[in-house]
Amino acid sequence: MTPPVSSSKAEAADTGPFGVWPGSAYPLGATYDGAGTNFSLFSEVAERVELCLIARDGTETRVPFDEVDSYVWHAYLPSVAPGQRYGYRVYGPYDPKQGLRCDPSKLLLDPYGKAFDGNFDGHESLHTYGIDSLGHTMTTVVINPFFDWAADRQPKRPYHETVIYEAHVKGMTATHPGVPAELRGTYAGLAHPAVIEHLKELGATAIELMPVHQFLQDQTLLDQGLRNYWGYNTFGFFAPHADYSSANKPGGTVSEFKAMVRTFHEAGIEVILDVVYNHTAEGNHLGPTINFRGIDNAAYYRLVDGDPEHYMDYTGTGNSLNARHPHTLQLIMDSLRYWVTEMHVDGFRFDLASTLARELHDVDRLSAFFDLVQQDPVVSQVKLIAEPWDIGEGGYQVGNFPGLWTEWNGKYRDTVRDYWRGEPSTLGEFASRFTGSSDLYKDDGRRPSASINFVIAHDGFTLRDLVSYNEKHNDANGEGNRDGESHNRSWNCGVEGPTDDPDVLDLRARQSRNIIATLMLSQGTPMLAHGDEMGRTQQGNNNVYCQDSELSWMDWSLIEKNSDLVDFTHNAITLRRKHPVFRRRRFFEGRPIRSRDQRRDIAWFTPSGEEMTPEDWDSGFGKSLAVYLNGDGIPEPDQRGERVVDDSFVLCFNAHHEYIDFTLPPADYGTKWAVVLDTAVSTGLSDNVHEAGAEVPVKSRSLLVLRRTA
Repeated sequence: MTPPVSSSKAEAADTGPFGVWPGSAYPLGATYDGAGTNFSLFSEVAERVELCLIARDGTETRVPFDEVDSYVWHAYLPSVAPGQRYGYRVYGPYDPKQGLRCDPSKLLLDPYGKAFDGNFDGHESLHTYGIDSLGHTMTTVVINPFFDWAADRQPKRPYHETVIYEAHVKGMTATHPGVPAELRGTYAGLAHPAVIEHLKELGATAIELMPVHQFLQDQTLLDQGLRNYWGYNTFGFFAPHADYSSANKPGGTVSEFKAMVRTFHEAGIEVILDVVYNHTAEGNHLGPTINFRGIDNAAYYRLVDGDPEHYMDYTGTGNSLNARHPHTLQLIMDSLRYWVTEMHVDGFRFDLASTLARELHDVDRLSAFFDLVQQDPVVSQVKLIAEPWDIGEGGYQVGNFPGLWTEWNGKYRDTVRDYWRGEPSTLGEFASRFTGSSDLYKDDGRRPSASINFVIAHDGFTLRDLVSYNEKHNDANGEGNRDGESHNRSWNCGVEGPTDDPDVLDLRARQSRNIIATLMLSQGTPMLAHGDEMGRTQQGNNNVYCQDSELSWMDWSLIEKNSDLVDFTHNAITLRRKHPVFRRRRFFEGRPIRSRDQRRDIAWFTPSGEEMTPEDWDSGFGKSLAVYLNGDGIPEPDQRGERVVDDSFVLCFNAHHEYIDFTLPPADYGTKWAVVLDTAVSTGLSDNVHEAGAEVPVKSRSLLVLRRTA
């Protein structure tokens, strides 16, 4: 059935001052060409579509679409310019039990909208059939697509030379004293020289932004005085989130975002977006009708077989986007291509990426989505990072994504946490994760850099909290501490939370340095979470998705209070950058290499200097080992095709609770060894030099890195 639409603000479907031309079915969305705007909307289920032009005073002019080609409704309006607010009303069947949810009383946002204006006010019209939502929902805005990119060039840095810094647009700058107050929490604030300089000095080469696609504030959170801080609640896959803009006019968000990207590129820093194509903000069958649900519910969403009133939910958010439908796939691919070609971003991290690969129920490596990405000449050439899991059956797919893809390596995270907190039987897997996880990525032809190594991400404890809390402390979220992960593989070093005990504080600082050093010296692509370099804390809250406050924002005063940790992080990243042996393009082989001494490319030793045996690897109590990395004749050329020769290193890992004397390899490995990084030292720097075969004391729970000098 189709309800009548009653609105005192609606005007007749007269073309009025707007002349209406047939326009084109492509491109979808609203496209301003300098003279007018083409509007195009897909809906297979629609029987009639009206474009609704919204004036500044809220009055509405409806323009019927008379042209439809292959379920794409379209028109061209010569007089419509950037800044025009608009939406759609879609007439068609409403029968939720059959998965049909057209409701022309809803002002629907453009799925291809490039900018949005206004707010949702939680009115019942967003949820209830037949009540007009005009005035209670956001509106889409026609943008000016033209922008002066000047001499912008995307850095296009290879993965093995990349250091990713995961960050939140608002959280990074909300309290930064060097950023003007009016720019804090915005794209312009993130591009401020004070922030850029910090990233450059640290050594980050790419910033991975948590969701910046336009997202919805959950009414349930707003009712509790909370907000959706993380932003994994998208409804606009083409629009930068408006709340992160300092622009004071609709559509200005787009140019501000572009200016931010241009500034990062000028600094040699890539911009990667965390994108959420697995679900939308409309939620389950009780959620609001914003756009997709009212335009073509069955095309855009996975509905339950035999019960199409309800949604398949592989994400824990109420719905799953229907990546099996050609127009939904087109939406995803058009969005990705838009952000690369028009917004100049350098890559994407796909939230719950396994959901996109579900053809029926199983995760399929050969799904249509992967096929489209593989053949796309634009999208296939940028960084593609999968979060290789969802909450559905068989959703944990670490190591199973196709060759173009890199993956957040959850096994790396878990193993490094377990090793440094002293869990038994971790040596073998720790060695595998440290050397690039060849068991996950080598068989399908991928490189070590396919492993996005991380120990901390936005979801979970910060680094400081990982070494300060055994338990989560999420009471501020209002869910009785039931939300968030309960098995964190964390260790509080003897005291839960804040303490003045100098021994505990010293151990926590050392554990933080151990994790940062391990991350930066492992084969693969490292990712550092924002603020971990300065000891950021969330007071034990491991799920700050709803905490848009100082609890989750960066505390920039820590950069002075914990300056030694900042310096240590810089020194560890610099060591990685200067020495290709820590960022090899190929996996270690464990065989002799063609060099002057024919030493193997890698060798593992017990603390006594003996090569590791199978019994040593299998010992449940072992917590200490050393590794020799041969820098002579790394088996891959540099970008100019020249042979790569580097220094050789010995790394001594001691996760034991006492000092251990490590015996250095004999003279044929090297006669002199200089300490270049020591996690027992606050900044990591040391000038100690040792002879071949010498016994070197390594402090409890610490890592020592030595470089061959002779």
